[in-house]
Amino acid sequence: MNLDVGIMASIFTKIINREIPAHIVAEDDSHLAFLDINPLAKGHTLVIAKREQDYIFDLSNDELAELILFSKRVAKAIQSTIPCKRIGISVIGLEVPHAHIHLVPINHTSDINFTNPKLIWNKEEFIEIADKIKSAFK
Repeated sequence: MNLDVGIMASIFTKIINREIPAHIVAEDDSHLAFLDINPLAKGHTLVIAKREQDYIFDLSNDELAELILFSKRVAKAIQSTIPCKRIGISVIGLEVPHAHIHLVPINHTSDINFTNPKLIWNKEEFIEIADKIKSAFK
C-alpha cells in the first residue's frame, strides 16, 4: 500500500511506504506492527492504522475496531514469544501524529511507565525479537 506522502506525512507513513526501515512483525492491508525503536521492554511493539489519521478516536468505528482486533493478534504473538504476565496496551498519541497503539510485555504495572529508561538493542537483537514475533503471528 503506497500512501501519498505530502508535507505532513508522519514517520509512520514513511515506514508504511518502506521509505525508512522498521522491524516489522505483522501486516495486513490496513495495519502494520513493528518494534518500537525506544522500547520499554523486549517485544514493545507499535501497531498502526495504515491510513494516516492523527488521533486514534478520529478513526471510524469500524477502523478502530479493526485496529484493536489486529492488535489482539499481535499481542498474542508477542505473548507467545516473550516471557511476561500480560501485554499492556497504551494509547498516548502525542509523540507521532498518526493513530497507534503501544503493546508492551509487562510483569508489573510500573513496566508500562513511559518515563522509565528505554532499553537499547543492537540491530541483531531487534531482528531476533522481530523474527520471533513474526513467526508466531497468526
